Amino acid sequence: MKTSINFKAVKSDSETHNFRKKTFDYIRKDLTPKNEYWMEQKIADRIQKIEAYCKEKSGRKLQKNAMPVREAVVVIKENTTMLDLQNLAKRLEDELRIRVFQIAIHKDEGHTDKDTKEWKPNYHAHLVADWQDLETGKTLKHQSYHYSKMQDLTAECLNMERGISGSKGRLEAIEFKIQQKEEDLRILEERFNTLKSEMNSDKSQQLIVKENDFLGFKRLNTDKTFTNYEKAFRIYRSTIQKNQTELDSKSKKITELNTKVIDLQKQVHLFKNKNAVLLSDPTVFASEKKKYLDSVTNILEREIKFSRYRSPNPDRTDKQKLISEMGQIAENICKENNIPFSAINEIFKDSENSVRFLSLLRFGNENLNYNNEDIPIQKNKNGRRM
Repeated sequence: MKTSINFKAVKSDSETHNFRKKTFDYIRKDLTPKNEYWMEQKIADRIQKIEAYCKEKSGRKLQKNAMPVREAVVVIKENTTMLDLQNLAKRLEDELRIRVFQIAIHKDEGHTDKDTKEWKPNYHAHLVADWQDLETGKTLKHQSYHYSKMQDLTAECLNMERGISGSKGRLEAIEFKIQQKEEDLRILEERFNTLKSEMNSDKSQQLIVKENDFLGFKRLNTDKTFTNYEKAFRIYRSTIQKNQTELDSKSKKITELNTKVIDLQKQVHLFKNKNAVLLSDPTVFASEKKKYLDSVTNILEREIKFSRYRSPNPDRTDKQKLISEMGQIAENICKENNIPFSAINEIFKDSENSVRFLSLLRFGNENLNYNNEDIPIQKNKNGRRM
């Protein structure tokens, strides 16, 4: 399955759409609970922050035609998690200085196939990003190879096939349309030949109505003959359309199944190679473990910030309540992103991480000190140590 990412200027109603703040007639409400959302800051607040920083850094106002906040639609798989997209957001920031501050996963959009009446989901995610260059205060300037890099990072982080680039994609699309037109022409020719054959056969003679006139001669009854031919044409046309619909539906299903098989084969091959390397090379294993724990740490930090954004005013001076809230955040992350709790345990073994995350949750600032001795060992509801 191929993925792609394309950033455009953010729309005024993006948050309404992305976070389902109102009902839309093109979504399936029964699937909306499967959506996932993450927000670090509102778009309006981020734009104000960007404008203020631009004035402070450059001494000038942000240009009116600037696009300091942009939004991308990313093609994802059914099992793509928020953790996968958080990893992508981190890579975009590390390598292209693009800072994602909102993510919405949509699994309630799609369409019903006209022929098979089967629901075809359109799995995708919306990434809203800060496009400001922190060195100049102006918007980031990217070249064509940067946009190609975005596609590479997206495919890598989501473990999907990269979309076709530029001219190659357009060429293949044109060739595909030509093939479709040729196939349509072939079908039309077959229909024409079938009709012509049947109309020239003895069967067509049965459609001709002759009746005796008042002198006893056989004469062609034009009205009845035309009526018979019209009925015959309607039947032929209906039969051809029905057969064509069934053929198209079966061909489509076969193509989809073949694509899924190829995709699964690639994934199995990739996982086998990766596991072989991990089991045989301790250095690679350590590197992959660190990379994974870093990604979990990143999503944990973002979720803490989001938790403070959702509930900015509760009393967090009680240490036990604070630690209980942290435990609940950790359990939610594990449940929603299929993260083993052992990864959370590993992160909280480091006392610096414990201090930093609790400070971030309590004060909204990870740089504030929090007494190490005041942090008891936290366990989850199953008695496992965090």
